[in-house]
Amino acid sequence: MNRRDMLVRTGTAALTLGLGRLSFPLGWTVAADAPKRRLLMFTRSQGYEHDVVKRPNRLDEKFLKDFGLTKDDKLSLAESIVTDLGEKHGFEVTATKDGRVFVNEDLDKFDAFLFETTGDLTKEGGDKEPPMPPEGKQALLKAIANGKGYVGCHCASDTFHSPGGKDQNQPPEKIDPYIAMVGGEFIVHGDQQPGRMRVVDPGFPGAKNLHDFDIKEEWYALKNFAPDLHVILAQDTQGMKGAMYQRPDFPATWARKHHKGRVFYTSMGHRHDVWKSSIFQDLLLGALSWVSGNVEADITPNLEKATPQASELPAKK
Repeated sequence: MNRRDMLVRTGTAALTLGLGRLSFPLGWTVAADAPKRRLLMFTRSQGYEHDVVKRPNRLDEKFLKDFGLTKDDKLSLAESIVTDLGEKHGFEVTATKDGRVFVNEDLDKFDAFLFETTGDLTKEGGDKEPPMPPEGKQALLKAIANGKGYVGCHCASDTFHSPGGKDQNQPPEKIDPYIAMVGGEFIVHGDQQPGRMRVVDPGFPGAKNLHDFDIKEEWYALKNFAPDLHVILAQDTQGMKGAMYQRPDFPATWARKHHKGRVFYTSMGHRHDVWKSSIFQDLLLGALSWVSGNVEADITPNLEKATPQASELPAKK
C-alpha cells in the first residue's frame, strides 16, 4: 500500500464512544478456538460523502464535537466505532477509502467486507480518493460469490446504480451485478424523520428479542429487491412524510445468500446518533458474526410474506 492508504488495524485508534450494553447472543459470537476474523471496511464516496464516513480533517468543529472526534483522530466516526467493536469483540478491522485495495490486496485474507459507499466507485470524484479499478469490482463480487461475507450500511445501496429509469424497477437482467448482490437499490430519500422499523425476524443474530421501534433517520426509498430476500426489518410507511414513502411497506434490513457468500444490508447508518445507538451496533455485530460464518441463521426467503407489495412504487406525477 502507498502513503495515501489508511489501513488501520484494530487497536491503533480505537475510541470509546458510549457503546450500548452487548450480551451474547445479541452481538458478536465466535468459538474460543476459532481464528480471528478479518474485516475490510470500505467507505469511499464517489458521490455525496456522508458525514459519518468523513475523516476528521474534513469535518468542521461542530461535527467534531457532535461526533466526539478531534483533528488528531485519523478515522471517521463509523470507522472508529467498527474498529472499537473489533477491539472489544476480537475481530481485526482494516479501514480504507482507497479503491485500489481490491487489486493490491489479497482478498482471501479477509472474511468479510463492510461498505458505506456512494456512486460509481470506479470513477473519480467525491472524496478524491483513488477509484476502484474495474477489475476490482469484479474481484469483490467474485470473492463474495466464493464465500466471503458482505455487510452494507445505508448508502451501500446508493452505489453502482442500475441503468434505466430511477423511479422504476428494472428487469433482472438490467440490474447492476453489485446491486443484484446487495439485493436492493436506493431511489431517493426525503427529510430526516422518525420512522418505525417493523421487526420481522427477532431471531436473527443481533436482533434477539428486538421489538418494533421508532428511530430518527434519513430513510431510503428502495427498489429492485432480490426475490430471495430474508427480511429482518421492514419500513412501516404509514404516516411518513414525503411522496417517496407513499407506498406499501418495504424491506429496510435483510439477509440473503449470494452464491456461497452471505450478504446483509440495512438502510440505517446516516445519522451519528444511529451509529452510536445500541440497536444499530447490536444489529451490526450480529450481521458481522453471521456473514463471517461465526453463527448460523435461518434466512428462508420471506419477501412475499413480510412485505408482499414491496415492489409497488409511488405513481409518477
